[in-house]
Amino acid sequence: MTKPRTEQRHPGSTTLGELDAAGVVGLFEREEAVVSAAVARAGGQLAAVAEAMAEVCRRGGKVAFVGGGTSGHLVLQEVAELGPTFGAEPGRFRAHVASSLLRDPAVVTRREDDEESGPAALADLGGEDLVIGVSASGSTPFVMAAVRAARARTCGIANNPGSPLLTAVDLPVLLDTGPELLTGSTRLKAGTAQKIALNRITTAAHVLLGAVRQNHMVNLRAVNAKLRQRAVDIVVDLTGTSEARARAALDAGDWYVRAALDHLGAP
Repeated sequence: MTKPRTEQRHPGSTTLGELDAAGVVGLFEREEAVVSAAVARAGGQLAAVAEAMAEVCRRGGKVAFVGGGTSGHLVLQEVAELGPTFGAEPGRFRAHVASSLLRDPAVVTRREDDEESGPAALADLGGEDLVIGVSASGSTPFVMAAVRAARARTCGIANNPGSPLLTAVDLPVLLDTGPELLTGSTRLKAGTAQKIALNRITTAAHVLLGAVRQNHMVNLRAVNAKLRQRAVDIVVDLTGTSEARARAALDAGDWYVRAALDHLGAP
């Protein structure tokens, strides 16, 4: 039986264990082009998922990400960033993760081969929602069971051509990153490609939803000193007003950038 590409030995890294630090870094640098090429080939698929995500959000639906291991950690991080970056409503995006390392509320099971917890976590979703399963192998039982049981529209992101996840979903995304330099360690190229893909999908979706003006995040809610300065810079840049007026508008709008822009009559 042929091993999935993500589990095969990389012919160019058989001496990895004998390299010095500079040699390891150089080998990884040369291999990074494989990640970029894999994500680029999936550009049309990523755009289709972003459009589906934006449409779900316009209708008031929910987007659930499902992943195990490294993929689970990545979807958890992605969901955590959507509120601060784009002002996503609480509960609009959620992550359901299989991880033996984390103790986050999103972690619904410790076992990636748990085929019951995933479907149970998605039981409240329906046709107005979207489920995005992420799995390097494209066969993680936790992810596969969740996707197959989902009554929502489904997307699958995997790193092995022809994997079960890609044939089980409505919107397949193949990130063919091939064998890892460290055999089987899909936190490397596969995980990097998944992170890039998730960034592109969610950012494109929020552009379509109007959360970006020019290249600024206008749904930002500033909750600390760093973000308050960023909010001031955004308002000044988009309106041409003074920093003092920007601060006053933001203060009046509870440090919500869009409210400050509306207060200043920004187009």
